[in-house]
Amino acid sequence: MTEKNFKPKIVVFACNWCSYAGADTAGVGRLQYPPNVRLIRVMCSGRIRPGFVLKAFELGADGVMWSGCHFGDCHYVFGNYRAVEQFEITKNLVKMLGIEKERLRLEWVSAAEGGRWAELIKEFVEDVKKVGPSPLRKVQGFKSSKVQGKKEM
Repeated sequence: MTEKNFKPKIVVFACNWCSYAGADTAGVGRLQYPPNVRLIRVMCSGRIRPGFVLKAFELGADGVMWSGCHFGDCHYVFGNYRAVEQFEITKNLVKMLGIEKERLRLEWVSAAEGGRWAELIKEFVEDVKKVGPSPLRKVQGFKSSKVQGKKEM
């Protein structure tokens, strides 16, 4: 697959109060950004755990963005500080697994930053395009029935 034809699958975990609202602002403002993104709303960026990110990669994501409120704006006071701690743990796990650092990103976006949101997504999609498809795509030997806990027949 050439870089030109490669359309990375991007998963974004976005805090409900700021980042998700920033994505909504971009949509309401009809700001253009690549449709490669699947947005997962979480109540707080501090609630995201390494397992969420690793599962996204396991299920075929080429890149994962973690996004929350700016420091001082968190609705849960210290959630974004917790997000930084969890992100550092996740970054180390991703490195140990041999996944390129360009595939994981942490960003702060407020509800009023729709334009910034659109630019960050464009930038991230381009960064992931440069490194190509996820190395985990080659390992996709599991079947969805196993993931759901059903027995194969």
